[in-house]
Amino acid sequence: MRLANNSHLAYCTNIHRGSSWKETFDALDSYTLSVRDQVSSDSPYAIGLRLGASAAKELSYPAALLDFQRWLDNNNCYVFTINGFPYGDFHGTRVKDQVYRPDWTSPDRLSYTNLLFDLLCEILPAGMEGSVSTLPGSFKRFITDESQKNAIFDNLIAQAEYTAQLSERTGHELHLGLEPEPLGYFETSKESVRFFDELISYAPDKKDLLLHQLGINYDTCHLAVEYESADESLSRLVDNGIRISKIHLSSALKVADFSPSSLETLAGFCEETYLHQVIAKSKSSPLVRYEDLDIALAAREDGSDQADEWRIHFHIPLHAQPEAPLHSTSDHILGTLGYLKAKPEICRHFEMETYTWEVLPGEMGKTDVIDQLVKEYEWTLAEFENRNLAK
Repeated sequence: MRLANNSHLAYCTNIHRGSSWKETFDALDSYTLSVRDQVSSDSPYAIGLRLGASAAKELSYPAALLDFQRWLDNNNCYVFTINGFPYGDFHGTRVKDQVYRPDWTSPDRLSYTNLLFDLLCEILPAGMEGSVSTLPGSFKRFITDESQKNAIFDNLIAQAEYTAQLSERTGHELHLGLEPEPLGYFETSKESVRFFDELISYAPDKKDLLLHQLGINYDTCHLAVEYESADESLSRLVDNGIRISKIHLSSALKVADFSPSSLETLAGFCEETYLHQVIAKSKSSPLVRYEDLDIALAAREDGSDQADEWRIHFHIPLHAQPEAPLHSTSDHILGTLGYLKAKPEICRHFEMETYTWEVLPGEMGKTDVIDQLVKEYEWTLAEFENRNLAK
């Protein structure tokens, strides 16, 4: 939906199953329209589209694309952004670190992302800005030598050149948002700045191009897991001339109570689909990173982890707090909106991105997904309105 300052808000449809275009479309035609009917029945409804590689290829067929364009028009919907992070299956199978493959060392990632921009330009309303989000280059432990880093740079430069030409041809302002994530190739705001500095040093003659076409997809869950405040992270990025391409509104888990009952509750969040990185903080030690929650719990059990607090990459509903003694990082979302109240011009694309509905334990996972999404809209719009960022 359209907000103040020519901004747009949607929920990201990566929460629904959909490897093929038919599966993806069926979810839009069912779930997405049902949500629209409750939150935006009388005005144009924005969709944050997730397209895997197979679905994107199938949608590129002229007949399928024409049918979708008509469906959007007939249902008063529009797409302004595409989530291009997960390349393949994202639900119902073990994803874990494979969500990073192919990474930006691969020409397959470049071709896929270029196709997403091609499709976006076919469905964007006239004159509207369009964004695609993607992974932060790679997963940290995947990158072992300089040639891989250079391949990431070469592919991102090629992508920036492609979207610049596409923008000129179509009249749409287009940008790609790289999404820092715990244990991603770059994960903190400092590492993000360093990555952009290294990219620009690699191709100094393309600085203006790169800073215009590439930016950061700022996920409030991810930066909160890194123990960064919104003011700190956003100021660092903006002050270094890095575009905020899109903002993902999402919450993570945090816990400072490591009693047996608390650890038992945390164990309920261990599951076999997604990676749930844990960052542990102690008063007198550097941050410790665990690749998954079960690894952190094992470290706590054997006594090697003595941290005072954990933050866990497990997206939980925006409108709901987990059962005590667990807490959410929703304060980072509020901090982000507070920053935007003072500087609304820094970003115009927003997505709610709670993709874990199928694996949420306990009461949070029992509510119908449509009802959950409607509640997320209600919570988010109220917070936007409180800061004059709605309409």
